[in-house]
Parts: sequence; C-alpha cells; structure tokens
Amino acid sequence: MVRAAQKVACIGAGRMGRGIAHCAAYSGDQVHLIDAKQRDKGAFDALAAEALSEIEGALTSLAALGGFDAAAIPTILARIKVYPLEEAEAGLKDAVIVFEGVPEIEAVKAEAFALFDRLAPDNAILASTTSTFLSTMLAAHTGRPHNFLNAHWLNPAFLVPLVEVSPCDETDPEVTARLTAYLEGIGKVPVVCRASPGYIVPRIQALAMNEAARLVEEGVASAEDVDKAVKYGFGMRFAVLGLLEFIDWGGGDILFYASRYLSEAMQSDRFEAPEVIRQNMDDGRIGLKSGEGFYSYKDRDIAAYRQERMADFLKLLRMAGVHKDPVL
Repeated sequence: MVRAAQKVACIGAGRMGRGIAHCAAYSGDQVHLIDAKQRDKGAFDALAAEALSEIEGALTSLAALGGFDAAAIPTILARIKVYPLEEAEAGLKDAVIVFEGVPEIEAVKAEAFALFDRLAPDNAILASTTSTFLSTMLAAHTGRPHNFLNAHWLNPAFLVPLVEVSPCDETDPEVTARLTAYLEGIGKVPVVCRASPGYIVPRIQALAMNEAARLVEEGVASAEDVDKAVKYGFGMRFAVLGLLEFIDWGGGDILFYASRYLSEAMQSDRFEAPEVIRQNMDDGRIGLKSGEGFYSYKDRDIAAYRQERMADFLKLLRMAGVHKDPVL
C-alpha cells in the first residue's frame, strides 16, 4: 500500500529542521522549512542555500553508501521549500504537522508557538523537538495544548530511527496516535513516554557516558579500550536485547546481587538496584527462569525465542566483521 503524501512544516531551519525535512521529503511529503529569524534577503538566501545544500549532502552520502539510487535526489530536494519568517503564513498553510525546531531558549520557543497558534490550520499538530524542556511546561505557550506534544528526535535525525514522543496533560490521545502513525509511516520508531527529565535515551545514556568517563578518570582502562568494550560488548548485546529484556534473560536476581556487590565495593549508592528489582524478586518475577519478569514468557516457546535472539546476534557479528568460521 502506497503511503499518501502529506504537507509538513518545521519552524526553524537549523540542524533539526533540516534532518526532519530530509526524512519527510525522502518519504514523499512536501516540506516547508520556515526560518524563525527575521533576516534581510541576502542573509535569508544564504541560509536557504545552506539548508538545502546540507540536506543534499546527507542524501548524497547515503546514496554513495548504497542506501538508495542517487538519481532520486533531485526529486526529493524538490519537495522541500524554505520560507522567510515574513512568509510563514504561506509556509504553514495546509500543514498537518508542524515541528518546532528552534534553539533551546524558552522565549524563542514561545515565539514559535505563537506563530503556530496564529497561522497553522486548526487541526494541525504542534510537535516540539526540544531535548531540554518538558511538554507539560511548554504547553503553557500555546493556546492549543490539546494539539501539542513533544517529539524528541535523536541526532542525526535523518539516520537514527528512534523518536521519543512525550504528550502533555492536555494532549488529545488522538493527536498522539496521529503523530506516532505518521512517524511510523516515514520509517521512524516512536516510543511514548511521560514528560520526565531526560526522557528515556538521554537519561540512560547520561549515566552510561559518565560511568565510561569515570573508568578513564580512575585509570581502570584507556579511552580506546572502554569504547571497544562498549562497541563489542555493551552495544552489540543491547542492540539485540533491550535493557529490561536483558535483565529478564539473565535474571533480575543476578542484577540485584551484582548491584549490591558493586555498591559495597565502590562505596557508592549509584550502583544500587531500584526498588522494582527487589519487588520483582519478592514476587518471584525474575525473568525467563520464572516465566515472568518485566515481560511475560508464560505462553512463549522459550527455546525458539532464544534461537531468534541468537540469530539476531549472529547477524550483528557478521555485519561488524567479527564472526569467524570454524577452523576445520
């Protein structure tokens, strides 16, 4: 089934807006990038040329890597138009989704939201791309909070599939459903999370990155060996099994006791297991071994499930060039 093209706008023609434009145009949509700053004609023309050139460069790189036929690049670029601020009305006309991609300054975001309120169609979705503010706080800057939510894209937006969708208290559930369906339609993988500092990925990665830096700081290993451990251990494992799935795979009890050992050995409560791990143990939900953990395995063929995950892991090993055939 061919996906119907839609009209998408982005207030802000910087890095995030360009990445979103790349994704949407690649998927067949008409995209209007709206410059959020007042500029003279010369400065705007330079910005527009820079934006289109950056998108073309990213498309060219992907095509060169075999991602698609480079002959399609002119067609994709023709779907993107950059508008100056004074032509925002034309840029927002008929848009079904308007992404806000301006700098992480509350006053600047408030101006972008006011532009949306004034000029965007009544049923248009307003999706902020903020990585700093919560949707529950930004909702106060729009007169249409029922049509508003956050869509946190991970950089580079045109490459990383995940988008963290965070509604505010007033967000109409249909709006959340419409946005997630749109994102899935252009090849993204949306996850919905409550408005909470750090969302999902930034919160997890902040802990992991800080701990990696501490390993170097403490002289445990070199930066090169820490990164090698992450790429070929941590990264590969969790590309196949999510963190919570991995807890179930090994057993929540194993995590609990390992966390207690690290907390005592390092004399730091940052390694302590959260209460949910202890509660799951008390309730007998320790993962595959008990048939239930964060996930239920009671109606699953465990042997087939393990084989599927092993097959996925083997694919990654081959892609990374670290799988070897047996010596015969």
